Amino acid sequence: MFWVATTIFLVAYALIISEKIHKTKVALFGAALILITKVLLQEEAFHNMELGVDWNVIFLLISMMIIINIMTKTGVFQYVAIKCAKLAKGEPFRLMMLFAIITAVGSAFLDNVTTVLLLVPVTLFIADQLEINPIPYLITEAMASNIGGTATMIGDPPNIMIASKAGLDFMDFIVHLTPAIIIIFLFWMLAWKIIFGNRLHVREELKKRVMTLQEKEQIKDVVLLKKSLVVLGLTILGFMLHGFFHYEPATVALMGATTLLLISGEEPQSILAEVEWPTIFFFIGLFIIIGGIVKVGLVADMSQAMIAVTNPQPENMTLLAMVMLWFSAISSAVVDNIPFVATMNPLLIDMIHKVYDLPPGTATGEHIQHLAMMPVWWSLALGACLGGNGSPIGASANVIVVGLSEKAGHKISFGQFLKYGIPVMIFTVFLSMIYVYVRYYILKWY
Repeated sequence: MFWVATTIFLVAYALIISEKIHKTKVALFGAALILITKVLLQEEAFHNMELGVDWNVIFLLISMMIIINIMTKTGVFQYVAIKCAKLAKGEPFRLMMLFAIITAVGSAFLDNVTTVLLLVPVTLFIADQLEINPIPYLITEAMASNIGGTATMIGDPPNIMIASKAGLDFMDFIVHLTPAIIIIFLFWMLAWKIIFGNRLHVREELKKRVMTLQEKEQIKDVVLLKKSLVVLGLTILGFMLHGFFHYEPATVALMGATTLLLISGEEPQSILAEVEWPTIFFFIGLFIIIGGIVKVGLVADMSQAMIAVTNPQPENMTLLAMVMLWFSAISSAVVDNIPFVATMNPLLIDMIHKVYDLPPGTATGEHIQHLAMMPVWWSLALGACLGGNGSPIGASANVIVVGLSEKAGHKISFGQFLKYGIPVMIFTVFLSMIYVYVRYYILKWY
């Protein structure tokens, strides 16, 4: 079964990269092969939280797409787009920076998937007005969402999973990860200025035309807009408080989507037809394929080998933290960071038992949050979230951006994303390594 699952994964990944067959077809056929060969049983694929489809992610995506599809009817995205363009005075690079900042901040306090769902329609509209290629802007927003989402506990699903396993709270992430992300974001913006600063051009007459646009005229349904903003605001508040009330994010999003669908007066057929179903089913197929390689132990073998090489000691895990950072980043670029973190969490807990010579299942918060262990947890979070920028399937936000862009007629190829994604991943993870080493092993700011 090990080689069956590994072969299916490698062939599927190669076909997705080649783009000779649509990625959704590849993912679903790969998932079917995983099931028909009984690498995963159907029960495991559809009902097992560790191996199967992450329905929390799936219903979060569907629900937020429903909310966004209804909001699109109001014209609010065109309104925001014109406002941003005027604020940037039609300058293309300034507009790119503005969108990146909005995306990063939004991703820190929403989740990054919700943020890109909100920003992509805005970007496509203003790119059409300025007659510019939206792809550099969309790739920038995908990367900004992953960088910004790393800053808080609720910004990226891997952080929520790490917080649950390590017993960390919202303020822990603010204190330990937000400073790192601010530094990384500023350096990334500087690098982006060097790369794109002189490459983006807009004709003067188009700048002037944008400045004359009346954003208020874009609002087509004020009543529906008010309803949508209230529901979206309550949904966002629900995301921020979901841990306090013990609700999954998908439950909050589903409540918001169904409420807005009920009070909007829109026909469900048209709203549901506009959901990005190929992206949804791509995720479902990918989850099952990844579940197969998790079950047969491919990811676990890689992780165990890493732990064996680093030889962590009770009071010194410096090498483990550094290797964890890079291993997480590279792995998260290859497989989605959500199943990767789901695999690493129990492995780290198992390692804690071995390092501190504890009977299985007896590790307490004192051991899990030992000073030596904390940089390892933060390295896992930084590596998994920032590593998602390494490929178009490395993070959920990337898949959404690529899917919506293709739907709008602007295909982002696998290679095109890699051209920017891999250097950004290496650059941001290198900065993270400096941050972790200086903060925890030189300054010893725990």
